[in-house]
Formats: sequence, structure tokens, C-alpha cells
Amino acid sequence: MLTAVPTPTFRPSSQATAVSRGRGDACPGALRLHAADDGALARVRIPGGVLTTGQARTLGLAARELGDGELHLTSRGNVQLRGLAPDGGGELADRLETAGLLPSWPHERVRNVVASPLSGLDGRGLAEVRPWLREVDALLCASPTAAGLSGRFLFALDDGRGDVAALGADVTVLAAPDGTAWVRVGASPDAVSVPAGDAARVAVGVAEAFVEVSGGRVWRVSELPGRGEELILRLGEVARPAWPRSGAPELGVVRAPDGTASLSVLAPMGRLTATQWDALTDTASGELRLTPWRGVVLPSVPVGRLTGLDAVGLVTGPGSPWSGVGACIGRPGCAKAHADVRTDAAACLATGGGLPVHWSGCERRCGRPSGDHVDVLAVPGGGYRIAGTPSSLSTLAADVAAARHA
Repeated sequence: MLTAVPTPTFRPSSQATAVSRGRGDACPGALRLHAADDGALARVRIPGGVLTTGQARTLGLAARELGDGELHLTSRGNVQLRGLAPDGGGELADRLETAGLLPSWPHERVRNVVASPLSGLDGRGLAEVRPWLREVDALLCASPTAAGLSGRFLFALDDGRGDVAALGADVTVLAAPDGTAWVRVGASPDAVSVPAGDAARVAVGVAEAFVEVSGGRVWRVSELPGRGEELILRLGEVARPAWPRSGAPELGVVRAPDGTASLSVLAPMGRLTATQWDALTDTASGELRLTPWRGVVLPSVPVGRLTGLDAVGLVTGPGSPWSGVGACIGRPGCAKAHADVRTDAAACLATGGGLPVHWSGCERRCGRPSGDHVDVLAVPGGGYRIAGTPSSLSTLAADVAAARHA
């Protein structure tokens, strides 16, 4: 174990241009809106998915008064508002800043941080990730260099259970059984052990070093020559720990060792109506945690309130055909989409279970998850490809079912 970990510094690598992007990062944010067919789109970064009830109400009002009324959860626990007016960005920014959702305008797109959503709630984690989350966000917002990260660069803060560590982050911090933390760069199995109190600083230091090494010409660690080995080797002594692996929080009631209950629900395909969002904020006891699996965890909430969430169409228990089903916005919201993938996905719900499935309207595959899943891709002229194999609309449900249970 390292007893002292310096903040990593590196000289820019001349090799980084080998995988350079030919255009700038157009990833949308809360200040840089994306023009979609159904209006402007804003993506609001929510580090760790953690919202106060006041912040959640601000988002709900903004969706109703400035957009189409709905909120869309992303695979990074962020929120998208759709149907905004092209000139509505200023008012949205004012509302978000007042609510504390825009602590630094230059950094608003780079605050991409996922964190174990059940940390501190079920007794399974090895450490509470909230101190890391607060420090990573504060250090990011204070760093001029970190403002040069792309809107796609991702941090993962895992409490030791292995849930968000499996999401393909650029920098992962994992709590270790001995009270220290492992820091991993990209998808490498190698990591460096650091004191838990240094983990946030080291993680942000790696991100700053990535900006310098890449010269701002690549977006993710996976695009660097060597996929980031230089970054991890410069941190110190490298080891290869066993990486635990788990998945999304179980749906329903989550109990702590002391009997305290929290509620875990799923938003079907990540879409929340105004009624559903209001039900969540009204049920919450001060805080909501949005998950990278398009769910919501409500800490310390009476069990009896789960019934009200089920009544508004949220998934509140196992066995739902909506579980594991994801999709991009598709037609008519996206001009690039070849199909109304959400309607087609809903028509195939009877094929639930098995591997997760993601429906994409075009080759960009927006929002697709990491890890094993069934790729259902709409193709020009009608029809789909399922894991690369053509499928017609007449056999689509059966073909998806077969792929999910293969």
C-alpha cells in the first residue's frame, strides 16, 4: 500500500494524436442545449445522482414550465429535459443555479460522477461514498484544467460492492476491505492502493493528467494509446486486486441492519411523467438518488409509501417486464432514428427477463449500457438487427426473447 500519493503530473504525449477526434465534443449540457426534433434538449449533471427534494422540485417545475413536462434518466444517473424552446436556456440556467445544480458554469458538463446508490443504506458496502462524492465534485469545480474534460469522461465511486465499478468509467475508486481504496484508470485490471482520504484527490488528479496527456484531442481513456497504462503506472506501485461485481439495486424495500427502510423503484425506459416525478418528490424524505440503471432510491422512507409509487406506474418490485429494457428516444424526437423504438420495445414487453436489452434508433446507440446486453438496432427501410442478425417486425418479439435468453 502507498503511504503517500502525490498528485499525478504528466507531460503531454506526442502519441495521443494517434486517436484524436476530428471534431469537438458536442455532448449536451444544461448550458449547451441540443437541437432535437421535439425541441431543445438539456442534460443536467447530477453527481452521484443525489438530489435534495428542493432540487428535484426545481427540475420538475422546469420540465413542466419550460419543456414537455417529462424527465428522462440517463445511464449515468443524470436528467434530461426535452421539448425546451430554443431560447429557453437562460431561464433554465437561472433556475438550476438558484437550486445549487450549477455550482460552476465552466464545469457543468464534466461533473459526470456515478456512485453506489445504496451506499450507507443496506449495510453491504465497505465504506460510505458520500465524502468522496462531495470532494470529487468540489475538486472538479475548482480545477481550471478539469474544465477541459469532455462531457463523456466518467468517474465511478464504488463502496466496495462492485456495482458502479462495472460501468466502464474512466477513473474508478473502489473501497477496499482494509479501509483503503483502489484507484483504477479505464478498463485496466490493474490499480493503485491509496489511503481512503486521498482517493478523491488522486481521482481528480488522474483526470487532470488525462487532459494534459491527451491534449484535449480525445474524450475517453479508452481512446488513448495504451488505454491509460501510462496514467496508472505513474501513480505508484501497481497491483491487480479482485474486482467485485454486482448490478442494479433490487427493487422494492431496502433495509439497513438497524431496520431502517429505503425504497428502490424503476422508471420504465428511464421516462418519468410529471405525475411520477411529483410522487417521488412528495414521497422522499429529504433526498432522492437517481441510479445509472434509470431507477430512483428514496432513503429512509416508510414502507407503506411504496404502494403510492406503484399506483403511478413506477416499477416497485422484481419480475416486471420493464426490468432490463432500455431505449434511446427514437422517432419522432430524433431525426436520425429509423423507428419509434420505444413503441416497438413496449410491444415486446411480454419477452421480459434474461439479458438486458437496449433498443437504438440508429448506429449511434445513444444511452446503451456497458456490459453484456442484447443490442436491438433499427435499420433504414424498416426492421431491426438483433446482435447483428436481421429481424422483421413480424418476428421481432420472438427474436428479442430468444436473444435475451440465449
